Amino acid sequence: MKFLDQAKIFVRSGDGGNGCVSFRREKYVEFGGPDGGDGGRGGDIVFELAEGLNTLIDFRYKQHFKAPRGENGMGRNRTGASGNVLIIKVPEGTQIYEEDQETLIADITSETPRTILCRGGHGGRGNTHFKSSRNQAPRRADPGEAGEEYWLWLRLKLIADAGLIGLPNAGKSTFLSAVSRAKPKIADYPFTTLTPGLGVIRYDDVEFVLADIPGLIKGAHGGAGLGDRFLGHVERCAVLLHIIDGMEDDITDRWRTIREELKSYGNGLAEKPEIIALNKSDAIGSTEMELKRRNLETISGSDVFVISGVSREGTHGVLSKLWIEIARHRTDIKKSDCKAGYQP
Repeated sequence: MKFLDQAKIFVRSGDGGNGCVSFRREKYVEFGGPDGGDGGRGGDIVFELAEGLNTLIDFRYKQHFKAPRGENGMGRNRTGASGNVLIIKVPEGTQIYEEDQETLIADITSETPRTILCRGGHGGRGNTHFKSSRNQAPRRADPGEAGEEYWLWLRLKLIADAGLIGLPNAGKSTFLSAVSRAKPKIADYPFTTLTPGLGVIRYDDVEFVLADIPGLIKGAHGGAGLGDRFLGHVERCAVLLHIIDGMEDDITDRWRTIREELKSYGNGLAEKPEIIALNKSDAIGSTEMELKRRNLETISGSDVFVISGVSREGTHGVLSKLWIEIARHRTDIKKSDCKAGYQP
């Protein structure tokens, strides 16, 4: 299945049915009077979370969604049938924006799995509503109310506990395949990963999700390489795992490059907890790797792990540190939820 994380669509709820002009005409029934029924209500447009879906590819082939209109009213005071609700299934983490791509309307997550975006139009009133002592044979009925319509942008931000960041060819995909059952494409050339990938990590008795995004390069915030478009997929992560190729000569410059891109992107990414790992320890001497690790610790002010995605050396310690940050984040969320729901 192809990956698509952005789509533009048109939605329109159903129009209300028209009211009916009708009179009761039966043999031996004198002064029957008006009996026109009301029109039915138009169908709503509802966005709903779909389990197991992680792409917006369906919206590449269908961009227009229109809910059915309500049926017209009928004689004998019969109300027209309401239009069916049109449910649009989207993956978890989908954000719905207005056409300006800035105004957020809804965010589909497990906490808010369903939202009514467009309300159907109300049905028109039949001529029964307009009878009076002065007008006993009204020939007036209201038309149905028009439905709502919008052009919308859908943006998918994958739901993951931790995010993998780094320059191309740093070994992010190799690490993901080593610690999870994910099977990302791995090759010895830059930009092997073209779309974000997810892997479920089973560490001791717990599970968490790790997201791998395409590599960043200097100037990504200005569109260089694949740009910073995919950084949105790690905005929701509790912690970032920054993997650096230990075989490079100037590893501190590579660390600064990614940090600058995170700051340029904004949205709080630069403030997230960062775990730094020097990769490819299997291909470099231990003495040289230790020297690079100490230099990077001095520059970054953080602990630096030495790992190998191929031999899985040091991966257990990295997973342990990731889980500590994720557990802390989950605890903070629970505390904030409790405070929000507290009623003194």
